[in-house]
Amino acid sequence: MIDTSTIRIEKTSQSRINELDEDNIPFGKLYSDHMFIADYIDGEWQDLRIVPYQNMSVSPAMTTLHYAITIFEGLKAYKNAAGEVVSFRPEANASRLNVSAERMCIPQVPESLFMDGLTELLKLDSAWVPSKPGTALYVRPFVFGTDEYIGVRPSNNYRFMIITCPVGSYYTKPVRVKIETKFSRAFEGGTGYAKAGGNYAASLYPARLAQQQGFDQLIWTDGKSHEFIEESGTMNVMFMIDGVLRTAPTSGTILKGITRDSVLTIARDWGMQVEEAPVKVSEVVAAAKEGRLQEAFGVGTAATIAPIATIGFEDELFDLPAADDSFFSKKVLKELDAIRTGEVEDQRGWVYKI
Repeated sequence: MIDTSTIRIEKTSQSRINELDEDNIPFGKLYSDHMFIADYIDGEWQDLRIVPYQNMSVSPAMTTLHYAITIFEGLKAYKNAAGEVVSFRPEANASRLNVSAERMCIPQVPESLFMDGLTELLKLDSAWVPSKPGTALYVRPFVFGTDEYIGVRPSNNYRFMIITCPVGSYYTKPVRVKIETKFSRAFEGGTGYAKAGGNYAASLYPARLAQQQGFDQLIWTDGKSHEFIEESGTMNVMFMIDGVLRTAPTSGTILKGITRDSVLTIARDWGMQVEEAPVKVSEVVAAAKEGRLQEAFGVGTAATIAPIATIGFEDELFDLPAADDSFFSKKVLKELDAIRTGEVEDQRGWVYKI
């Protein structure tokens, strides 16, 4: 049992909070004053501490640099209407981190360690949580192997860290996406369902090619036949076809998104018809051609809800209707924001007060 009450706190001697301009927050470039660290040594998590945000010294032979033994999570903290700092479903992130850990031969991070480290860090850096609409404090927990060893085996020692950064919108306008049918992100039996660093590194080259063609993101298809929609580069993806909300089921190749689950839960509570089943590329293309694809959008922590403006497939482009207040994606985003800020009652226990 880990005694999380022993978290050692070293406060920064000079805060950088004056660098935070809530009217101009670049995504992922400005980091808060402190970071949480715990080390896994001799079979246990120990030396829990919060220290000033700073660079680290690592060995050139550190196993993660060579073999990508690393996993991560992403969540956000917000200010509610009362000015309190809250986070959205962090226990779900703690649980999913351990799903990734098991697949990558990384020791489990106890939920108490995850939650207490998160809580104490957010308490200390609460001034960094912006309050303007569309802003948040992005929270990045991650684990990596620290052995000084060049050899293909699991690391014996690890480090768990949490860093935070204030953010604005991930996408500033509806996105253009390309359905990818040549490159693959994941295969059954692989690590596609885990938030493992190597998955994202492997996606960068195809994404760059798409960006050179004017797209913001890819929609990945299955690695075997490229006949079925899987997920987007930073998000799960959903389609409204003939009034039915459709999305691929989570599997060994698709990340079990927490925002995804939240959106589907709300949709079902609203009495909408929801279908979690394989979605064929041909179905989406036909629906787009025939005007039956009413909306498409990505769902994820970074973007929350990202409306899709254009879908590219092979040599064709399909422009979708501009999202207005009647669209489900707009309504569900408003509902999620209202739950986080306390404007509506949190009936599902999703909001965690710091």
